[in-house]
Amino acid sequence: MGEREKFSSRIGFILVSAGCAIGLGNVWKFPYMCGQYGGAAFILIYLIFLAIMGFPILACEFSVGRASQRSVAVSFTVLEPAGSRWHHFKYFGMAGNYLLMMFYTTVAGWMLYYCCRCAAGEFTGPSLTAAETAEKFNEMLASPGIMTFWMVLVVVLAFGICLLGMRRGVEKITKIMMCCLLVLIAALAVHSLFLPGAEKGIAFYLVPDFDAIRQQGIGNVVFGAMSQAFFTLSIGIGAMAIFGSYLDKSRSLTGETTQIILLDTFVALMAGLIIIPACFSFAIEPDAGPSLIFITLPNIFHQMAGGRIWGSLFFLFMFFAALSTVIAVFENITAFAMDLRGWSRKKSVLINGAAMLVLSVPCILGFNLLSGFMPLGQGTNIMDLEDFLVSNNLLPLGSLAYLLFCTSRAGWGWKSFLEEVNLGSGVKFPRKLRYYMTYVLPVLIAVIYLKGYWDFFTQKDPAHLALWMVFAVLLLLLVVWFAFGHLLKKKQADQKN
Repeated sequence: MGEREKFSSRIGFILVSAGCAIGLGNVWKFPYMCGQYGGAAFILIYLIFLAIMGFPILACEFSVGRASQRSVAVSFTVLEPAGSRWHHFKYFGMAGNYLLMMFYTTVAGWMLYYCCRCAAGEFTGPSLTAAETAEKFNEMLASPGIMTFWMVLVVVLAFGICLLGMRRGVEKITKIMMCCLLVLIAALAVHSLFLPGAEKGIAFYLVPDFDAIRQQGIGNVVFGAMSQAFFTLSIGIGAMAIFGSYLDKSRSLTGETTQIILLDTFVALMAGLIIIPACFSFAIEPDAGPSLIFITLPNIFHQMAGGRIWGSLFFLFMFFAALSTVIAVFENITAFAMDLRGWSRKKSVLINGAAMLVLSVPCILGFNLLSGFMPLGQGTNIMDLEDFLVSNNLLPLGSLAYLLFCTSRAGWGWKSFLEEVNLGSGVKFPRKLRYYMTYVLPVLIAVIYLKGYWDFFTQKDPAHLALWMVFAVLLLLLVVWFAFGHLLKKKQADQKN
């Protein structure tokens, strides 16, 4: 295996890493959660949790990547103490990357398809109704051929970029795409601000309304903000660690982590500034959930002047946000085989690309030919299952693993983490966070993880709820065993001796 590639510039690392973090969770989920939980008041709570949860875990993941100079497939193996079980976490990370892409490629294809549909004028015309817009979306879901075509286009495009190499492909093209994304989001936000009646949406979005929190329930709002802050950065599956492995040691990771979080947050806030004023301008509730993007917004665009252009630009922006994540995760997947098997980049891209084309098909069929398969209960589909496995399991459990690995004496340890994260010039990581990261933050992650299960299955009968909660606890205990089980084994051996 040849010498590992490095980023050509600091801005390249920041934009590529931010491109991985900036995804549909920012520009799709965040705006409708703001609408659901009362706008600005929710944002304030979200920003607090982003600082106290997202920042330290992201710093841990970058540190493990840079110190090991490997992807998650090998990084724990390189850094772990002899005789420990930390290397088993590679299966969590690798599974998370593959599962995420098994449905993310389909959704990215939807964005490109809708961009083309808007450009073609499919959502224009005074006679178009909201019901007809919904029917167009359902027609797409019912057509496996259409969705497969756009999924294949996304997979081929993203893996083609990875084939060019980290510098010439992933870094160079993502930098261009991220710059375009930032220009698009600025233009869309300015346009939305000047829509008739937009001032009501701006006030809802930017002026805290604590009465709205009381109406929704303080517990629900706080947990919603905490969950969104946790999941927005795609931490826990090594999707960010790979870029740490391509980074030199000239600068400390604290400042780099902060820059990425700020850019990620900026895009999320700007996405809300696009969507929420537009909803208020056309008297549409901004808490419509996932249907907001594909049903509500196209109906808004066809009502506004120049809606054909603005709709096309919006879905182009959404596609760039999705594609930047796909490219980043595909680069991680490519690195798995290169690190584990010593494959060339070309071989890894071709084999993983072919595998991803096959693995993405079940998600597509889950909306039509396999719609009768409801793995998580009535009304669910294969994409719901894949999303549940990643969002409710692998991301929180993987994040817990990174955190314990960097703070526990049983793992890499606080001293090694601090040395790596502070290596180079720039802002240093606060030493005072040790107690919080060692004892408080793991508990918060465990609460998010278990609460996610509770919320997901609480509508089912008590027997099913109890069964799934037991399963969640067992998975949590498995992580603890991987992290600390070798200490028990060592203690038993010492006692025998």
